[in-house]
Amino acid sequence: MKKLLTLTLGMCVATLMFAQLTVPPSGGNQKSTVTQWIGPVSVSITYNSPDVHGPNGEDRKGHIWGELVHYGFIDQGYGTSKSAPWRAGSNENTTITFSHDVKIGGKDLKAGTYGVFLDVEKEGPWTWIFSHNSTSWGSYFYNPKEDALRVQTTPVDAAYTEWLTYGFDDRQLTSATAYLQWENKRVPFKVEVPNVNDIYVNTMRGELEGTMLGFSNGPWMTAAQFCAQNKVNLDEALRWADNAISGSFIGVEDFSSLQTKALVLQAMGKDAESDLIMDKAIKQPTATVQAVHQYGKALLASGKTQKAMEVFKMNAQKHPEDKFTPYVGLARGYTALGDKKNAIKNWELAIKNLPENQKPNIAFYEGELKKLKG
Repeated sequence: MKKLLTLTLGMCVATLMFAQLTVPPSGGNQKSTVTQWIGPVSVSITYNSPDVHGPNGEDRKGHIWGELVHYGFIDQGYGTSKSAPWRAGSNENTTITFSHDVKIGGKDLKAGTYGVFLDVEKEGPWTWIFSHNSTSWGSYFYNPKEDALRVQTTPVDAAYTEWLTYGFDDRQLTSATAYLQWENKRVPFKVEVPNVNDIYVNTMRGELEGTMLGFSNGPWMTAAQFCAQNKVNLDEALRWADNAISGSFIGVEDFSSLQTKALVLQAMGKDAESDLIMDKAIKQPTATVQAVHQYGKALLASGKTQKAMEVFKMNAQKHPEDKFTPYVGLARGYTALGDKKNAIKNWELAIKNLPENQKPNIAFYEGELKKLKG
């Protein structure tokens, strides 16, 4: 028992000796993380950030690239690597994490966490290296066999930056350009999510099948509308739209749910079926004067002038209490038909009954009338 106690105490002492305390970062190289979302996809870079002036305040301007940061692959005198790139930061390994599969510089890279290294060259392109080994210390144990991807890049001149900084710019719906910026250089690489709509759909599908959305048809309409707008996953979107109309516990047949189904049918190229659904939708008690008006405008925009005119006339008959919106619709319809007389008449009626919330737009309406009279 005494031997066991002695052994246990020895192990505790050894553990305490090697335990790490929380202390300031070595060399003042602060740890940072920057995250950018590309749609539903997150990209996070974690790094340690040195400054140009160094831990003791020494001015290292003009001595960063090719000196403090070595060119090419070298033996750093420690670790197993005899041909190591720069660790693309300081202290620990720089890492990057992708929540989903992406493309870097046009090349595929799977979701996950990678070590990030940079081959810095005196002349010619530099190379970003993404390694499956994200846990080693810096690049002292770099092994090219663990490379997941290499992508060439061209450094560009940049505004002076004291602290090594990672960031993102040129942020688009399906891509963003990540960069390292330090001293007078910026080193970029482009991150793309070419299948972003598929990711959205997969996420929505999981959420719709979950239990957190309650007994509402709103999420089903939102998902179906997204698919219609982007013309993706249309067969399933039609089922989602039908569920919003007649699904157990959640289905509600009203203007919004019927319009959603019509949008999906239109995206599928089934215009005749879409028109039939919309004919039903605009006759619903829930079809507001503004909703019907917007549908008529959409018909005008798609070149269906006669159909739009029918909708505008129906809106005026159904909502005699509204002395403005139906007249605007009729004015637009008659203008599209080339019937100036009736177009002028309805613009004048609309302007005469201009509601308070439309007064800021009076110049536009009077301009439309003036064009017809001119």
